[in-house]
Amino acid sequence: MIKREFIKFIFIGILNTIVGYSLYVLFIYLGFDYKIAAFLAMVLGVLFNFQTIGRLVFDKYNNRLLFKFISVYVVIYFVGVVIIKIGKSYGLDDYLAGFIAVFPSAIISFLLNKFYVYKEKM
Repeated sequence: MIKREFIKFIFIGILNTIVGYSLYVLFIYLGFDYKIAAFLAMVLGVLFNFQTIGRLVFDKYNNRLLFKFISVYVVIYFVGVVIIKIGKSYGLDDYLAGFIAVFPSAIISFLLNKFYVYKEKM
């Protein structure tokens, strides 16, 4: 079951990543600091991601899960900002550092969504 969900998560995650990273790039292009750009992209992407991940990956949609979902994205935001900051300390620009942050953030997002937000009740 995890394998099937993870494969669906990857495909839906690609779509969500395109949306989120595009928003991040837009805000960087508009002159926002990387922390603000990451925050705005996260806020705008949360509802879109909540719909796609809940319905299409875990076959669950319940508005009561939104608070847990948002808490996952708070964690993901801080993970991403730390990775971007580390990348910048090695001389990477905001765009490349943000792109690199996508991959560990996606893995952490899957695990937290699977075992915290959309976990099966026992």
